Amino acid sequence: MAELPPVPGQEPSRLGPFGALLARRKAARQQVAVPAAVPEAPEGPPPPAPPVVEFRNVTKRFGDFTAIQNVTFTVENRPDKGEFVAILGPSGCGKSTILRLIAGLRPQYPATEGEVLVGGLPVHGPGADRGFVFQDYTSFPHRSVLENVAFGLECQGMASAPRQELAREWIGRVGLDVARDQHKYPHQLSGGMRQRVAIARTLIMKPRIILMDEPFGALDPTTRLRMQDLLVHLWREAEATVFFITHSIEEAVYLGDRVYLMSPSPGTILAHEEVPPPDFPAREMQRHADFIEVVANLRDRIEVMEESTRAGT
Repeated sequence: MAELPPVPGQEPSRLGPFGALLARRKAARQQVAVPAAVPEAPEGPPPPAPPVVEFRNVTKRFGDFTAIQNVTFTVENRPDKGEFVAILGPSGCGKSTILRLIAGLRPQYPATEGEVLVGGLPVHGPGADRGFVFQDYTSFPHRSVLENVAFGLECQGMASAPRQELAREWIGRVGLDVARDQHKYPHQLSGGMRQRVAIARTLIMKPRIILMDEPFGALDPTTRLRMQDLLVHLWREAEATVFFITHSIEEAVYLGDRVYLMSPSPGTILAHEEVPPPDFPAREMQRHADFIEVVANLRDRIEVMEESTRAGT
């Protein structure tokens, strides 16, 4: 086999004709023009986040009884802030049903009709992104305060030392005395202390949505005001969205960014009102003339809506 001429600019191959052929192929590959990189199109603004919670014509029936009917609302995503939504309505109008549908808790879940979306996705049961504080005291009676607050972290498999350290931090953040209270059991606590434990046990999990079903309803007036101030402080730190059920117009106006007004059963949302944010402690703010006027106007509106509902108009 005749030797191929050497590749220009290279020494003759010492591997004979085969080496020369490889050299020629290598040179040919190096001479192939590489297409210029196409500049990437500039990125536009990111798509908006889906609403935190959305109800689309939601109805829930239990046999022949309709708890809520055609409930529709949207709570938008508010990054780095969250929103506080208070829900007002007469007893039995379905307020708790709305919260339990968001939480994915049976028997209220699933809806009979309509869609319940959290973060743009249908609810398929409970999730760590949603925390629930109930009206009744729900601490485990055989567990200490420390063990109750750390319960969710224990279920997630966190090691004992870090979860107890974090639980002690939250015991202090809800206003309990860590050294004195961490080893107490629920029967040794007042109602206000038990609700502080329940709030700590919920918020330690860092939920995106906090659901609260009349958590202060059984507290005395002074403790209730203190708990309202504590909740506002913790909510602003958590930057979560809160749904808060109450029968107190004053409490709803103080805590809420907006207030949903529900009709008697079968419950539906008749209106929603935006209210001023809680810029002062509850005891002080509820004495202001502007606050008293907002409460009075809201009470008048509720009475008008209830009369219209009873009259069927």
